Amino acid sequence: MRTVGIGLLVTAVAVSGCGGGGVSDKTTVAFVTNNASDFWKIAQAGTEKAARELDCEVIFRIPPQGTAQEQQQIVRDLITWGVSGIAISPIDPENQTAILNEAAAQVNLVTQDSDAPDSARVCYIGTDNYQAGMAAGELIKKTLPQGGDIMLFVGTLDAQNAQDRKRGIEDALEGTNIRILDTRTDETDRMKAKANAQDALTTHPQLACLVGLWSYNGPAILSGVRAAGKLNEVQIVCFDEETETLQGVKDGHIAGTIVQQPFEFGYQSVKLLYELAHGDHARIPDDQRIIVPVRTITQESVDEFWAQLKEQTGTS
Repeated sequence: MRTVGIGLLVTAVAVSGCGGGGVSDKTTVAFVTNNASDFWKIAQAGTEKAARELDCEVIFRIPPQGTAQEQQQIVRDLITWGVSGIAISPIDPENQTAILNEAAAQVNLVTQDSDAPDSARVCYIGTDNYQAGMAAGELIKKTLPQGGDIMLFVGTLDAQNAQDRKRGIEDALEGTNIRILDTRTDETDRMKAKANAQDALTTHPQLACLVGLWSYNGPAILSGVRAAGKLNEVQIVCFDEETETLQGVKDGHIAGTIVQQPFEFGYQSVKLLYELAHGDHARIPDDQRIIVPVRTITQESVDEFWAQLKEQTGTS
């Protein structure tokens, strides 16, 4: 595990694009991801937009190996640094409740992307992951109208978003001829994710569709299917909008992807933490959940969506 030191946090402030960098009198908040996926670059663009509008500081932290232990050290360092609030995507919410409650006792704590509903977090910002799973299930049904065997792939089933997506898919497929054979985990290791897909195709040659629940799973599955020589023979359904995923949808190699709006995760998290730092709790709903809707992107809609994404992130 790599320990995150205060010196690295100073660097994070300086490159966050939210004011002057370094120590200042401005409100300082933090955004903590659950891994190093490109998905979070979109969220970072959202944090930077909010920071510019609000003239605040944002520390954007990424646990390099995607472990709960790294997140714990990051959170403790952020509290030492003196941030007023933290937005975090918990990797293992059940076993992180104690550290999250410890943080919530000292700063405004918001969960984003993946919730920890049993913790003392102020609010959750992100997808209703059960409904996202249901959307994926509906896409799988359209992709396999005659039914067939499928397999799910994800980093870990400890995360709430993974559990909710899986449950949504299971419920959407109930009563159909589509059978989920297994769910394989990879601990956010992309090479293992690819190997999992290849092994699944070898072990179960009858598989009709591979389903990736986290953002990097789409590209990993696509790479595994290509290596196995089954491109366009085995269907792929996945989540999120990594470049390789969108290109796979555009090329017809991926049936579709359920996209969240990570830009809004970043933007809304910083905005809410800034408001909380100034005593404004008006935007917190009664159920303490700010839900950002998902979209189903297929070959017919990918060009329009991709253009919008590039505009948001300032990429070409």
